[in-house]
Amino acid sequence: MSKRFEGRTALVTGGSRGIGFKIAERFASEGANVAIIDVNEEALNGAEKELTDQGYSVYIKHASVTERDQVEQAIQEVVDKFGTLDILVNNAGVIRDNMLFKMTDEDWLTVMDVHLKGAFYATRAAQQHMTKQKYGRIVNISSTSALGNRGQTNYATAKAGLQGFTKTLSIELGKFGITANAVAPGFIETDMTKATAERIGISFEELINASVSQIPVGRSGKPEDIANAVAFFADEQSSFVSGQVLYVAGGPRG
Repeated sequence: MSKRFEGRTALVTGGSRGIGFKIAERFASEGANVAIIDVNEEALNGAEKELTDQGYSVYIKHASVTERDQVEQAIQEVVDKFGTLDILVNNAGVIRDNMLFKMTDEDWLTVMDVHLKGAFYATRAAQQHMTKQKYGRIVNISSTSALGNRGQTNYATAKAGLQGFTKTLSIELGKFGITANAVAPGFIETDMTKATAERIGISFEELINASVSQIPVGRSGKPEDIANAVAFFADEQSSFVSGQVLYVAGGPRG
């Protein structure tokens, strides 16, 4: 595989498993130093072992994106370790699905805090370094749920919010050589979609089959599909692509 990210450093929030891990692995495989922050300590250790066993340069930290001090400390440690921070992927996310009339305050606030407050804290801290070096790539992970999805008023709102966040970042940071884009996955096979299957009382295989029946390309998405789109936005040659939302869903939406 090419080494187009040689000498670059990429930070992926929530990167210990699923989509986030495959994004981190993709960057590492193309030469980047990779940093991961996550609240799941067990998964973090597993991710670190898997990446270091492949010979990659990795920094991991057990931290919550909802805690400003933890995020700022982690980003400073990344810069101290690798000398730069070039790529930020705001991937950390949670679901607390429920119909609106059953949704609790906690369901709403938890989802808002992780997706929106988390992306805000990480981006604000990262851009301090990116603006100084006059280079940066920010990629936010949105979702086709931003277009509306039953039982996800909280998640849909947060993911739509990330799109507005992305477009505004592109306007403010463009003059510093920083681009900001969003990837909006459709149905992807992850632990999160497994949890959705459990919540609605069907097997994961049934959920996959039901989803595939609605996807024009006739297959479900894999975390690697999202990693590929993120790598495109993060490429140095994608400098004229900013403020965009790319739906990776096997069709117009998934």
